[in-house]
Amino acid sequence: MKLTFLGADHEVTGSCYYLEAAGKKILIDCGMEQGPDLYENKPLPVAAGDIDMVLLTHAHIDHSGNLPLLYRHGFHGQIFSTYGTANLCSIMLLDSAHIQEFEAEWKNRKNQRAGRELVEPLYSIEDAQGAIKCFVNLNYEEERYIADGIKVRFFDAGHLLGSASIEVTITEGDTTRSIIFSGDIGNTNQPLIRDPVYPKKADYVVMESTYGDRAHPRPPRSDYAQALAEVIQRTFDRGGNVVIPSFAVGRTQEMLYFIREIKEKHMVSGHEGFKVYVDSPLANEATQVFQKRMYEDFDEEATALLQKGINPIGFDGLKTAVTADDSRAINFIEEPKVIISASGMCDAGRIKHHLKHNLWRPECTILFVGYQAAGTPGRALLEGADHLRLFGEDIDVEAEICQLPGVSGHADNEGLMRWISSMVEKPQKVFVTHGEDYVTEIFRDRLKNELGLDAYAPYSGAEFDLASGQITVDAQPVLLSKEKQKGLAEAKAAGGAFVRRKGSDRGAAVRVTSQTRKAAQVYTKLVAAGSRLMSVIRDSEGGANKDLSEFTQEILRLCEKWKR
Repeated sequence: MKLTFLGADHEVTGSCYYLEAAGKKILIDCGMEQGPDLYENKPLPVAAGDIDMVLLTHAHIDHSGNLPLLYRHGFHGQIFSTYGTANLCSIMLLDSAHIQEFEAEWKNRKNQRAGRELVEPLYSIEDAQGAIKCFVNLNYEEERYIADGIKVRFFDAGHLLGSASIEVTITEGDTTRSIIFSGDIGNTNQPLIRDPVYPKKADYVVMESTYGDRAHPRPPRSDYAQALAEVIQRTFDRGGNVVIPSFAVGRTQEMLYFIREIKEKHMVSGHEGFKVYVDSPLANEATQVFQKRMYEDFDEEATALLQKGINPIGFDGLKTAVTADDSRAINFIEEPKVIISASGMCDAGRIKHHLKHNLWRPECTILFVGYQAAGTPGRALLEGADHLRLFGEDIDVEAEICQLPGVSGHADNEGLMRWISSMVEKPQKVFVTHGEDYVTEIFRDRLKNELGLDAYAPYSGAEFDLASGQITVDAQPVLLSKEKQKGLAEAKAAGGAFVRRKGSDRGAAVRVTSQTRKAAQVYTKLVAAGSRLMSVIRDSEGGANKDLSEFTQEILRLCEKWKR
């Protein structure tokens, strides 16, 4: 019974865990890294073709996005998930594959002209189709033996349609151990989907910590619609557009839910019949999946609307843009409108075009409704950037930049504490993963100090023996080289695709010496200090102008002293 941590360790994305148990080789999640990368992730310890099965918590690409790559490299086993997750993956993995192929084709046209080496996509549409055929669907709360000695149960994580925490019970001889993989734990009182189901008992827990260092604002659910209506009202009164960078799956459907309510209750005056454009082919397909799963997966409030014959995410004035021409046409419509487009962090996709057309206009509003990872354009805008570079051009930030409070698919630090505190018996160990570098340590310490739990924030490559309860490999961080960081950043900025040179070995391990280990530890402390500084900055919101100006000048002096 051995668990190896591979991805989303001291980082937010790239979720992947490797479990050897009862003679089987199992992956829990197989996600793609998105956003900035700090550390090297260890490769799979076995060939992809030797993996027997995958347990998938939910469909978001940072949990599922490398499944086609796994298939490409020889995996043909079973992928166990809920019905909702399988339905969403059937569109999301194909969309991801299309991005890989498109980006590689675009790069190769440029490389051929410049005489540079050609690249190939990380995986193809055929690979995605092959992975989709491997899915096996399970109902929530259904106990299923997936192999001799291995039993699983999926229970609702309340994060996304079909999202689950996964309980795995393993028996080898006379030894039985249980472990829960939290997946992404949902926020309570979200529209459309149900609240998370809290676990009761497990020997070990692998737990996410995305918001482990902060609390969400907590307006009543009815106030979400009111807050959104106020943004729409004042923007339309100025003659501008409301541009909402939104994740195509989950958040877009929640926004449609709120806007339907706004229209039904006439919460925006003087602009009756205003149009809402969803400019994302993936979001439009995902909305169809949500509609397909309405009666099985929606919460009580949404179900009550259905029973009255009301579509919770449909309304008059809702327009969809499918083709590139449809997308471009939106920006030539002069009347004020709401534009919902992906990606949610503004680092790829059609949203960048809408920012180019609206960011410089003071009458417009850019409204953020989801998490913005460090290093992304979305985070830069929220932190006060005065310009944004888009398509090789610096665009001045003159539009109103705001964030809708309380709208998050993730539990905040208090929600995470409630989730783990619900267990009737303390787990023997809690592994804190899936958070920014410093956040995993903050939340680990909170579990230790407030709940008395044995908590550990592993780095990629850490190994744990479930039978003995011992850490057998206490991995140390291995920093990505600056060259790799730059290459990944350029690929993501260009369109979100990950490409590789033909013949490259993606599984090459990085040798860790005492010198690189020490450098990594020192740099980790520096990153942690930077994260703490950001926490202080966030807590300073609403302070006196004089104090904020003095604080700003101190930070600028520090930057000037240490810039290279």
